[in-house]
Amino acid sequence: MRTKIKNLKTGAVLEKTFRPTEKMPRAHIERQDMEYLYNDGDLFHFMNSETYEQIAINADEVGDALEFVKENEVVKILSYDGQVFGIEPPLFVELKITETEPGFAGNTAQGATKPAILETGAQIQVPLFINQDEVVKIDTRTGEYLGRANS
Repeated sequence: MRTKIKNLKTGAVLEKTFRPTEKMPRAHIERQDMEYLYNDGDLFHFMNSETYEQIAINADEVGDALEFVKENEVVKILSYDGQVFGIEPPLFVELKITETEPGFAGNTAQGATKPAILETGAQIQVPLFINQDEVVKIDTRTGEYLGRANS
């Protein structure tokens, strides 16, 4: 059986072949809810809301996982043997549009979009009728606009 294996500590992916009778030990991954506090350039700071324990994670390890996450939102911190290797943001977030071209009447082209910048600094494509200061729902896995947020 040919399979791909990812090293949770280094992120390296290997292709390996196993016999069908071989057994592999299961990795025990810990998922912990933590509140994203702030970013001070090189480090992103998180806090466990129950124990108030704080951790700092290097920007390289965070990558773009927090592209759609505001401060004080809860994310899942993934770790293996006490070493953090990933962050899972919420699947959907509601964010305010801070910058986009104004929509105007008569702009009814089906599926037409325009760029918009969110309050986190991320850029997405939104329909032409969406205006600045509106709150929209975003899928964090794809970065897609899903609709206006329910007020």
